[in-house]
Formats: sequence, structure tokens, C-alpha cells
Amino acid sequence: MDRRLFLMSGAVGLIDPVTPLVRASAGLSPPTQSGDEGFDAWALDFLTRQVAAGWPPEPLRAALAGLTPDPRVVAADRRQPEFTRSVGDYMAAAVSDDRIAGGRAGLAAQHDVLATIQARFGVDPAILIGVWGLESDFGKTQGDYDVIRSLATLAADGRRRRWAEGELLAAVRILVAGETPREGLTGSWAGAMGQTQFLPSMYLKRAVDVDGDGRRDIWGSAPDALGSAANLLAGAGWRRGQGWAYEAILPSGFDFALAESDSKPPAFWAQRGVRRADGKAWSAADAQAPCVLLVPAGAAGPAFLALPNHFVIRAYNNSTSYALAVGLIADAAAGSPPLSTPWPVEAPLSRADRTDAQSALVALGYDAGAADGVIGTRTRAALKAWQSARGLTPDGHLTVDLAGRLRAEAQPGANQ
Repeated sequence: MDRRLFLMSGAVGLIDPVTPLVRASAGLSPPTQSGDEGFDAWALDFLTRQVAAGWPPEPLRAALAGLTPDPRVVAADRRQPEFTRSVGDYMAAAVSDDRIAGGRAGLAAQHDVLATIQARFGVDPAILIGVWGLESDFGKTQGDYDVIRSLATLAADGRRRRWAEGELLAAVRILVAGETPREGLTGSWAGAMGQTQFLPSMYLKRAVDVDGDGRRDIWGSAPDALGSAANLLAGAGWRRGQGWAYEAILPSGFDFALAESDSKPPAFWAQRGVRRADGKAWSAADAQAPCVLLVPAGAAGPAFLALPNHFVIRAYNNSTSYALAVGLIADAAAGSPPLSTPWPVEAPLSRADRTDAQSALVALGYDAGAADGVIGTRTRAALKAWQSARGLTPDGHLTVDLAGRLRAEAQPGANQ
């Protein structure tokens, strides 16, 4: 098949595994003989299914040839840390003095490139610097894993097979297109690549050539990496000319039940005594923007009025802490002062703290969802309801002390 026609054909879809009869009739030999029976069986099955779906076998064989599973990838994928850092600890590491200094240097060094990118995509240059700094420390830490091997390992392991196979096909497509040589296709253990850590599928969709050399080189070209990040954010709905969030000062007696709820314009929050920490007036564009009040460290920590662009940043990584870190690096690099309310010092939550709290909330009649240890919106809403019923500040922030109180309250006979 002509390479150009193949790349346009969309022959990257996954289909249900073919039957052994079809596999046998295909006459395909194993693409790799690693000595790991499970990995080799997956590789042959994968090759057979994709050829049946329309892929020519040669690029797949070339990509899989000589591969062995990488045990480091499986270990990293299954690793669940016993303790999770508090948001304050995360911010101290993410928004460090060194990273802020690197951000300032990056803004200066890439000034002209960033201006060109902003004119094209509308994304604030400082936000791109924040992404660049947080994703790879400004290109210095990109990961040296073989992306093909990592994704094949994850696919063969099976926990996220469909996702991993889709990304593996996208990575092979990058090679077929000649975007980068095989030895250049490196990244993190999970397959994220380059200075702005794109998965292969996102690379195909959003990577751009900014430096004009005819390649979308997110590994070696800072302009390409920054422009690609801008294209991703623009595609996710970045609002040109608007901010991302502002630190807020809350009045005494504020109703924390309003936090992390429906978005409202700044005037709504002003009527409830919420004001910007910097004391500045809202721009015309920001004054019309819906804002969500965030209190990521609870009532004891800083509060933020998050504009729509905050949630666009989360298209990169769907984490409140990540998006806040990107924005705070951006603000500091652009010359904004530190937060007026510091992050509180908190003990880390263990996995048992998190899962036990979720189980306790459910046992007490509050819908916290599955006890998976992920303190997401559903768990925080349940926690806020429980706090309100107990006369506590309903900020939805789980602490070690609250986890202990929930455990005790949920014990059989606790209220007898």
C-alpha cells in the first residue's frame, strides 16, 4: 500500500480479536520471540488483528521486531504509593524557586517565538512556560524509555490494553510518516513524549512545526514543543484574552458549600464578600467569565476563582493541583507576587485513610462512590454534606483527623 494512502486511510482502528481459525489462515509468523510467552502471544495476536483491520504487516513487524517486555513499565503502572502528598507539599515541589527562575529565563529566551505562537493560537505565553516547566523542566527531563517498547509492554500486560494498543498504533504511524527515527521515539514509561509530553495520538492530532524545518520535533525543538502545547490548549477551548484564575480572599463566615459548585460571574462572588487578593479590578473580558471557587487545601489554605481557562489547562492533565501549578508558575514567571495565603502544612494521607473515609461516608449514607482511594468531586461532595450535618466547615477537604473521625463514626455501635 502506498505510504501516503495508508496514512490517510485511518487503518488504525482496533477490532475484536480474530478467531484462531482466521489467525491460522493468515499465515503470519510471530513478530518477536522475547522468551516471554505471554508477550509473544500478544504480539502475534496484535499483528494478526491489525492486518485484518487493514494495516500492512511490514511497519508493525518492524516496530515489534526484537522487543522484550520492560518490567520497569509494569512496575510503574501498578505502583500505588501508600501515602499521597498534601497539595501544599505538591505545590512546594512544583512551583519551586528554581522552576520560577527557569520560567523567567524561558520567557526571555523564547520571547519572539512565544509572541508568534500567541498570535496564531491565542494562548498566554506564560501558561505555555508553565506547562513546559512542569512537564519536562524546560526540556531537561523528557524520559528515555523506548515508547514502542513501553506501550507494547502495557498492551501485553492487559490492564489498559485497548488504550495502549491505540497509542502503539499511533506511535507506529509517527514512524511510518517519517516524523522521527525509531531511536528518537523516546519518552516516559507511559508513552508521553518530548518537551511537552504528548502521547502519540495527541502528537498526531496537535503537534505543529513552528521552527519551519518541516518536522514536528517536540523532542529537540522548543518552538515546536511550545507551539504544539498551544495548539492542544486552543483545541480544548482556550479563551483568548482571558486569565486562568485569581487568588481570592473570603469573608469571615463564608459558606464553603458554594465552593466547587456551579460557576458564577465575578459579580456574584463580590456580592458574597469574595474579593481578589491582588486588589485589582476585573478586565472587561474576565468580568463576564464564569468562575468556580476552588479551595484545594480546604478552609485553611488559599482560595481561587477559577476561570474557564483553568479547566482548559486540565485538558493536559485532569488534576486541580496540576492546573494550579501551571498557572502559578506562569504568574510568578511573569512577575506576580507570591500567594497572600500560604499553603497549610499537613500530614500526608495514606491509602487506607482515603479508602476508609470513602467507605465510612457510604456507610453513613453519603454517596462517595467506590472506595478507590481517589478523592474526586463525588467524594468531596459527600464529605461536604457530612461536614455540614456535623456542624463542621463544609470545605470538602479530607485530612488525617477527619479520616480518623469518619472511621470512628462508621464503626458498628458507634452511636449507641
